[in-house]
Amino acid sequence: MNKRHLLLLGALIVSALALVACGGSGGNDEAEIEGAIETSATASDPANCTKLETLRFSEQSSGESGKAATEACEEEAEDPEGKAESVAVSEVEVDGSKATANAAITGGSLEGQTVSIALVEEDDQWKLDQITGFVKLDQGQLANLFAEQLEKGEEVEPKLTACIVSGVEEASKEEAEEFILDPSSQALGELAESCE
Repeated sequence: MNKRHLLLLGALIVSALALVACGGSGGNDEAEIEGAIETSATASDPANCTKLETLRFSEQSSGESGKAATEACEEEAEDPEGKAESVAVSEVEVDGSKATANAAITGGSLEGQTVSIALVEEDDQWKLDQITGFVKLDQGQLANLFAEQLEKGEEVEPKLTACIVSGVEEASKEEAEEFILDPSSQALGELAESCE
């Protein structure tokens, strides 16, 4: 498996985490943030990739840079597969034009995971800026997601897929977060190389 395929795999996994925000209604920031995140997990509108996400979020989600990240986000938004049924938002904290919140995901490709999200307010619109970590990480479910993504691609042999999935299951929380949240990281490549 070459480095490009590993980066693509990482980007596919991270894109499953991407929550595309829709603006909420109401007068206070906390309610708008909660509404945006709750709605975002089930929305499929390519326009949200620029309206409701920062470029930083698109780059993290796709593993691409600049315009290519936005295009990858728009393409992903058109595919409803893997969307969550619902998201429970908690621990919203607002500090001026920045905020954080936790999102517990039900249904879809990230069933059972809870992620921490950083948001920023730009032009009176809250935007997702970065997934900063996992509050609750179900590594078995995460390993299943890796298996599904690897099996979709025909470049990876079943034996290598099994080894990578096993490595994800056995990884520390920090290593699993690195696999998912940093597509440019060498961790996933090192795992795949150890399997060859």
